[in-house]
Amino acid sequence: MPSSYVFVSLPVRIFDDDPLESLKAVVGPDNGEVFQFPIPSFKIGTLDALVQQADDLTKLNQGCEAVMSKVSESLKSILDGDEAKAADHKMVNDKPTDSYLRTFQWNKGRYRTDRPIGELVSNLQSELQNADMDVKAKFNQYNGVKTNLAALQRKQTGNLSTKSLLPIVDPKLLVTDSEYLETHLIAVPANARKDFIKSYETLAPMVVPRSSLEVAQDDEFALFAVTTFKKTSAEFLQKAREQKWTPRQYKYVEGGKEEEKRELERVVKEERKVWGEALRQGRTSWSETVVFWAHTMTLRVFVETVLRYGLPLEFVSVVIKTTSKQAKKVKSNLDSAYSYLGGNAFGRDKKGRVTKDDAALSSDMAAAGLGVGEGNEYTAYVYYEYEFP
Repeated sequence: MPSSYVFVSLPVRIFDDDPLESLKAVVGPDNGEVFQFPIPSFKIGTLDALVQQADDLTKLNQGCEAVMSKVSESLKSILDGDEAKAADHKMVNDKPTDSYLRTFQWNKGRYRTDRPIGELVSNLQSELQNADMDVKAKFNQYNGVKTNLAALQRKQTGNLSTKSLLPIVDPKLLVTDSEYLETHLIAVPANARKDFIKSYETLAPMVVPRSSLEVAQDDEFALFAVTTFKKTSAEFLQKAREQKWTPRQYKYVEGGKEEEKRELERVVKEERKVWGEALRQGRTSWSETVVFWAHTMTLRVFVETVLRYGLPLEFVSVVIKTTSKQAKKVKSNLDSAYSYLGGNAFGRDKKGRVTKDDAALSSDMAAAGLGVGEGNEYTAYVYYEYEFP
């Protein structure tokens, strides 16, 4: 079962004992593993700025999650849908994603904490956009090469309605030097072979009688050569299509068979090369995007902590590793222990769930993007949950 990660921040003042140990007891050892999520001190601006930053960070977080989902699907697609193999490539700074989160430290060299939060958000937005463009470009390139290869392979291995006719048709069988006549190649389904032979002469005017010649056959189609006058060729071909017969384009080229083989070999090599590049890009983009997301989550937790608990800043922040099923129990335990932090703004319904009573505060919190969980339920404390794709 995929792991879910719950990010929680609480004011230190509510704890009588060690906050981390207290949180572990509340969550319960059977429901999840609790470890610290260190958050540095950032430059705090005005209240209006913090509210705007909370909104910007919500959007940035959604962008990070969208790119991670895209990268995950891209990795899975080039690994033939094998989720286990794709998971092996989801490394962050050369270690598993889970290990990165367990040992997360804010990168102060890359994102200086003495810079305004708005500037850090802007930098992360720009980096995320670049990462998104990089992975999109490389996987579009790979899909293009893959499509080209599939088309070339169909020419070699498909049936007579799709495969290349260069190695099959002897150009001597075709009328090519007449001012009035031309030969058409028609792929006819095997079960329609007799009908074709009976009816092709009357399919359109000026079809040369008894000109039909079976050139080749496979399990699905028979390939016939038929000669008509040029002036009625278009009508003949249209009538053939109406009968579900497939006119085939053919033009003899000296050395064309060998050229097709060389082109296939070239594209096979190109596909292998670009596949490797796409895999490396997927690994790089996953690592980068998880880093962006973790730093975005750090800022989200910090900003909401300031807005909720005020100054001076004395809080504990943790990550709880759980599963999507156990996350509900984790949330329930946390609500039972800390819903009182919502004050008069929170009550409980008949099922014991925290409810929102203060309409004015509800509006303010929604505008700031605060405390909204799955189902638009408010939490009385800083709470975010995410399950990696």
